[in-house]
Amino acid sequence: MIGGADSQRRRRIAIIGVSTFLLVAMVVAVTVSVNLKNDSNGNVKDSGKSHVSSSVKAVKTLCAPTDYKKECEESLTAQAGNTTDARELIKIAFNITIKKIGEGLEKTQLMHEAEKDPRTKEALDTCKQLMNLSIEEFKRSLEKFGTFDLNHLDQILTSLKVWLSGAVTYQETCLDAFENTTTQAGNKMKEILKTAMHMSSNGLSIITELSKTLTDMNITKPSRRLLQDADDEAVLGHDDFELPDWVDDRVGVRKLLKMTQRKLGAQVVVAKDGTGNFTTINDALKSVPMKNLKPYVIYVKQGVYNEYVEVSRNMTHVVMIGDGAKKTRITGNKNFIDGVGTYRTATVAVLGDYFVALGIGFENSAGPQKHQAVALRVQADKSIFYKCRMDGYQDTLYVHTLRQFYRDCIISGTIDFVFGDAVAVLQNCTFVVRKPLENQQCIVTAQGRKERSQPSGLIIQGGSIVSDPKYYPVRFDNKAYLARPWKNFSRAIFMDTYIGDLITPDGYMPWQSLEGLSGMNTCFYAEYNNRGPGSDKSKRVKWQGVKTLNSVAATNFLPTRFFHGDDWIRVTRIPYDSGKDASPVH
Repeated sequence: MIGGADSQRRRRIAIIGVSTFLLVAMVVAVTVSVNLKNDSNGNVKDSGKSHVSSSVKAVKTLCAPTDYKKECEESLTAQAGNTTDARELIKIAFNITIKKIGEGLEKTQLMHEAEKDPRTKEALDTCKQLMNLSIEEFKRSLEKFGTFDLNHLDQILTSLKVWLSGAVTYQETCLDAFENTTTQAGNKMKEILKTAMHMSSNGLSIITELSKTLTDMNITKPSRRLLQDADDEAVLGHDDFELPDWVDDRVGVRKLLKMTQRKLGAQVVVAKDGTGNFTTINDALKSVPMKNLKPYVIYVKQGVYNEYVEVSRNMTHVVMIGDGAKKTRITGNKNFIDGVGTYRTATVAVLGDYFVALGIGFENSAGPQKHQAVALRVQADKSIFYKCRMDGYQDTLYVHTLRQFYRDCIISGTIDFVFGDAVAVLQNCTFVVRKPLENQQCIVTAQGRKERSQPSGLIIQGGSIVSDPKYYPVRFDNKAYLARPWKNFSRAIFMDTYIGDLITPDGYMPWQSLEGLSGMNTCFYAEYNNRGPGSDKSKRVKWQGVKTLNSVAATNFLPTRFFHGDDWIRVTRIPYDSGKDASPVH
C-alpha cells in the first residue's frame, strides 16, 4: 500500500509538472482562456480574430527575452497562424532559423564559385562547414525539444542551451574566418548571415528564459540521486551511451592505461611498424561504424604519427588510447603564416560526440614565428581527454564548442593557447607557458563567449600555471596573463589552482582590435581559492568584468553544476571531482 501511495504521489507530481510546463513554457500566461470576447458594445467578436489576437500575444511574450524582438515577432507572426501553444511556437522559430541558415549556405556556395583569392575561398569553405554544423545543432535541438521527458527535463534544457550556443558560435567563427582576407567577402557574409544569426540568438534566449523560469519554479531539479560508484549501472543507457567491457566490468580506464596488452580491449590497433590492423590513425577511423552507439576503442601504439586527423561528426563514441602522451604523438605544422586560416590549422579535429582520448599527444610544431597554429580543435559534445598533451605555441588548444572535460593533461603554448567557446572544465591540468618571440606577451586563455545567454566558459580547476624552462629567464620581460576577452562576454574562472610568478600582477589584458580595446566591462573573469606567487589578486586590473566570488558563488562553476558532469563523466571511470561537496581539488 505504501508503494501504491508513493506511485500515485509521483504520478500527481508528474501531471502537475507537465501541466505547469504547458502553461508556463516561456511564461505564456497571457494566452486568452476563451475564444470569444465581447467588444465595447457588448457584441461577440469573431472567434477567428480572437485566435489571432491570442497568437500575437503569445508571440510577443515568447519573444520578450530576445535581443532581436522585431525579427522574432515578425517571423513568428507570419508563420504561427492561430497557434498559441508555446512549444509549437518554439518549434516554428527553430525551423525558420534552419531555413535562414540554409539560404545563407546557398549564397555562400555561389560566392565560392566566383571567388579567386585563395584565402577567401578557404574562408568560404570553412563557412560552409560551420553553417552545416549550425543547422545540425538546430535540428537535434528541434528533435530533442519535441520529445520531452519529464524525468530528464533539466538535462534536456541543459543540452538545448549547449547545442544552440554551439550554433551561435559556429556562425561567429564563420565571420572570424574572413578577418585576415583582403576581399569584401567578409562584409558580404556578415550581411548574408545577419538574419540567421539574430534568429539563432533569439532561439537561445528563448530556451534560456524557459530554463530559468522552470528552475525558479523548482520544476527542473533532478529527480534522481547523485551517482555513487557502486550504482553507475542505473545510467549506463543514458543518452544511448553504452559502455564497453573494460568499463562495465570495473576494469576502468585507469587500469586499461597500465595494461601492457591494450589491444585486448580494442576493436582495432594502429601501429607504424605494421604490427596492428592499420598503420595510420585515419585508416583506423574509417572502420568506425557511422553514428556508432557503442564505444569503439582504437589503440594507437607508440610512435610519431605525421598526419592530419579528423574524427567526423558521424564518428561517435570513439575511444582513442595511446601508450602515453610522450610516446604516442600526432603531429602537424599547418599555420596562418603559410596561408592557412586558424580553424583549418588543427593537427587533430574532433567533431564526433562522446569522444574519449587517453594517453595521446597532440602537437603543432609550426613554432612561434608562424603565429596561429592549432594542435587540437574540439567541437564534440561530452568529449573527454585524460592524461593527454597538447603542445604548440599560439592557439594550441581550440576548445571550440559544446561540453568538454580535460583531466590531468598538459597544455603548452604562448599566445591564447587555450581558446574557444566551449562549455569546458580543465581539471588538474598543467598549463606551461613557452618562450614567445621577443616582442610578444603570453596569454593563457582567450575565451570567446559572444552573448550573455550562452552557457559557455573556461573553468580551470586544480592543476598549475607554470613556466617552461626556456621561458623562465625572460618571464618578467615577456609578461604572461591569465586571460584576455576574445569576445565581449568572455568567461574564465580559475579556482584551486597553483599560479606561478610568471603571471603579471595585472592578471588580465584587454583585447585590442581595429575598433580599439574591448571586453573589459562585459567579460566575467574570477579567481577563487588559488595559491602560489601569481595568485595575489590585490593588484589585478580594476575592470568591471573582473569579479569576486564567495564560496557559494564559486559552486556554480564546479563541474556538477556547470555542465552536469555527473551525467556523462563518472560512468567512464576517468578520475573526476564533481565538486558537489564544494571542496577544493587536490
